[in-house]
Amino acid sequence: MLAKDAQKLNALRAIKSAILLLKTDKGGGDITPEMEIALLQKLIKQRKEAADIYKSQNRADLCDEELSQATVIEAFLPEQVSEDEVRSVVARIIAETNSSSVKDMGKVIGLASKELAGKADNKLIANVVKEVLSK
Repeated sequence: MLAKDAQKLNALRAIKSAILLLKTDKGGGDITPEMEIALLQKLIKQRKEAADIYKSQNRADLCDEELSQATVIEAFLPEQVSEDEVRSVVARIIAETNSSSVKDMGKVIGLASKELAGKADNKLIANVVKEVLSK
């Protein structure tokens, strides 16, 4: 507030609001770190989808605002792993489960998503699994 950074303030308010809503939805119980990470990822996804919509409607001002809020929210997530690291984890899981075809994709994505929770985007995981299993 003191810095008069409206976009950062709006992003922080959105995080606080979402956490408070999550607490009330769960009956006032404690929120686990995994729930917080999932919530932050959801907020980032919402911001990026809104930015895409604004971009398609030629509203660059609103698009930039959404993207800057997404950047602020990303700062609260654990450090994201690279695509190469995702590939190595997926390759290891495929070897452990003896998966060989696209039919095993759901099982591999589930295990990889669980292991990389909060560290990688599920869309990236799904794309890597699909690419590796379709070879």
